[in-house]
Amino acid sequence: MIILRPATGTRQLTLLAVVQVCAMSVWFSASAVLPALRAEWGLAGEQAILLAAAVQLGFTCGAVASAALNLADRVRPPRLMAVSALVAATATAALPWCAGLAVPLRFATGFALAGVYPVGMKVVVSWFPRRRGIALGVLLGALTVGSALPSLLVTLEPVRWRAVLLGSAVLAVVGAAVSGVFVRPGPDLAAAPPWQPRYLLRMAADRRQRLVCLGYFGHMWELYALWAWLPAYLTATGGPGGSTAFVVIGLCGAAGCVAGGALSDRCGRAVVAMTAMLVSGGCAVLSFPVSGTAWLLPVLLVWGVAVIADSGQFSAALAETADPRYVGTALTAMTAFGFLLSAGTIQLLPLLAGAVGWRAAVPVLAIGPLLGAAAMHRLRR
Repeated sequence: MIILRPATGTRQLTLLAVVQVCAMSVWFSASAVLPALRAEWGLAGEQAILLAAAVQLGFTCGAVASAALNLADRVRPPRLMAVSALVAATATAALPWCAGLAVPLRFATGFALAGVYPVGMKVVVSWFPRRRGIALGVLLGALTVGSALPSLLVTLEPVRWRAVLLGSAVLAVVGAAVSGVFVRPGPDLAAAPPWQPRYLLRMAADRRQRLVCLGYFGHMWELYALWAWLPAYLTATGGPGGSTAFVVIGLCGAAGCVAGGALSDRCGRAVVAMTAMLVSGGCAVLSFPVSGTAWLLPVLLVWGVAVIADSGQFSAALAETADPRYVGTALTAMTAFGFLLSAGTIQLLPLLAGAVGWRAAVPVLAIGPLLGAAAMHRLRR
């Protein structure tokens, strides 16, 4: 007879981090191999942009559906994450042999991932009633590393683009297995509430939840557009190549998530989020004068830390202001509309770069974090 030891918050956080690294590796898997896809499939510029934005749009639709049905609060979280990761893995594994269905498959990938990332945050919150900042920072750091993994795989010379996609799919299957077998909800998980489709209206009516969401939207204006197009920006401006994108997105991003979470538990969510967005917006502006110079890499490294350091603070702040019974719904709804906004900037940035060049286009990303910092300033008051 096998006796399982009681799960602890630290162990569960580690397992949830593994799930996020593995499952979220499919997010940018197609974007990382986009040059090879364009060459082999003959994709036009508009098709390539749509392929990159389809994941964001799929995630948005999946998150809206999940929020409307309160799935994150009414379905057992580990099971929901496992099934969602398996669907995302299947859609990614099918992509190399289904060129004609590339956009629907990427949409399906994003739709499924809406059942992984927000639900993972809900489970973390259930284990950490205190020190939520650092706990969510670790989870988001794992998401960041997972999102950046394809950018690392594609730099390995013998690895073909199909292997990158299949490798990401296999990792997502591993994440599904870990979630289904080992992940457990915490003692603070509220009992499944009744279906409440009007909770989104309650969120919008509450001043604190509304300001947290507005800050998050400013953050999302910038984040995924930078992550999606950083390799293209570096290539177009003659910036450092190789593993630079992985270092900026993955390593610097993970460090920013953990540091931001630890500081927010001491200094407050709004202060850390506002500071990170001001630094991030400043880096976006600075990218114009330093482009093509040796100063670009230091700016990118700082930007990689700051651009994601605020993300966990919005999740923690919303979890602390939302109705405890509908925390999963609140987090899912906030991420849904944030990712919808990011889908717009993912499409806007390359179109703007085509008109004025990447050097002049990238500073536009500063608009979001500056407006988000203003919302956090109002929240502090």
